[in-house]
Amino acid sequence: MACLAPLRWLGRVTTMSRHRGFTLIEVMVALLILSVMALMAWQGVEGISKAREVADGNVQRTLRLQSVMTQWQADLGAVLDSQTVEPLLFDGSTLRMTRRAPGGGMQVVVWALRSGRWVRWAGPAVTTVGELQEQWTRSMSFQGNELGSLQALVGIDQWQLYCNRGGAWTNCQSSAGGIQIRRPPIPRGVRCVLAMGAGSGFEGSIIRDVALAYQPNQN
Repeated sequence: MACLAPLRWLGRVTTMSRHRGFTLIEVMVALLILSVMALMAWQGVEGISKAREVADGNVQRTLRLQSVMTQWQADLGAVLDSQTVEPLLFDGSTLRMTRRAPGGGMQVVVWALRSGRWVRWAGPAVTTVGELQEQWTRSMSFQGNELGSLQALVGIDQWQLYCNRGGAWTNCQSSAGGIQIRRPPIPRGVRCVLAMGAGSGFEGSIIRDVALAYQPNQN
């Protein structure tokens, strides 16, 4: 009988251990740990989502800028002196040019800075001197909201344009220190400097040089 006593005690301990559950404190600690883990996982997913949105936005802005600069280069590369109106005329905020139209003929193209927006307008292709002069006259009162105007870029603080004549870059508004007796020749190149503002999605300045095609009337 004395030998059976330890066995009865062992059985009692085993029974007590089998029926013992979690305490309220243990359950609360477990829930707290699960909540913290869930919060950390959600913040990680949210961070990845925001990073992806920022990356997608940067890609879209870069593609937009490349598209605009490609159009800018195409316009300048097709500049042609009609001998009737100015091939290039810049007044500090608006550039007017005459260029070969893609489908034939000539057209007037305007690039202008209006309230931080860089806007482009292209007139229809024309084939007569009178039509070209009329289109050029209309472009002199360009406001930036005319039918056919396209918003190229936004958030532009300043726009500067330099022309390369005689191997030197000078402000396209400058008369090179003298009175212009005759119309200056088409420059060999045009340098565009855009000072980007906070709303543009870019920092600093964007500089693009474009070489113009040589024309026999150049001096």
